Amino acid sequence: MIEIPHFKNLEIENILFDYNGTLATDGHLKPETGLLLKEVCQSYRVYVITADTFGTVKEALKAFDLEVLILSSDDHTREKAAFLASLGTEITVTLGNGNNDAKMIKDAVLSIAILGDEGCSAETLNASDIVCKDIGSAMELLLSPKRLIATLRR
Repeated sequence: MIEIPHFKNLEIENILFDYNGTLATDGHLKPETGLLLKEVCQSYRVYVITADTFGTVKEALKAFDLEVLILSSDDHTREKAAFLASLGTEITVTLGNGNNDAKMIKDAVLSIAILGDEGCSAETLNASDIVCKDIGSAMELLLSPKRLIATLRR
C-alpha cells in the first residue's frame, strides 16, 4: 500500500503500458528502457496493449515477464479501456501518450502520461495524474514509491 496524503491510498498490482510512443519509439525499445522494464516486471504484473503499428512488439518484448495484447477492433480507445476494466481499474496503473490512451488514463487508479519522442495528446495529458518527460522517468516513479508520494501529496 502506498499512502499519499490527501490524494489516495494505492494498492497497485498491475501496470498497463501502451507500446508505441510510450515504451517504444518507432517500434523499438531503447536499451535503458529494457533494463527498467525488467525491474518493473519483477515488482508488478505487467501488460502491454498496442495496435502494433510497426509489427515489432512480440519480438521486442519476448524476453520480459509480461503479457502483450494486440488490439483487434476498430475502436482502440474502447478496447484499451475495456481491457483495463478487466484487470481492475482500482489496482492498475496506466501509462500512455496517444489519443486512444485517454480513456484508460482517465479510468485507472493512477495514470502517467508520457511526453516522449512522439509527444502526448492533449486529451491524454489532461486526463493523467502525472506527466513524465520520458518512459524512464515514469518507470522510476513506479520503482520508487516515495517519488509518487512527493509528486501527488496535497
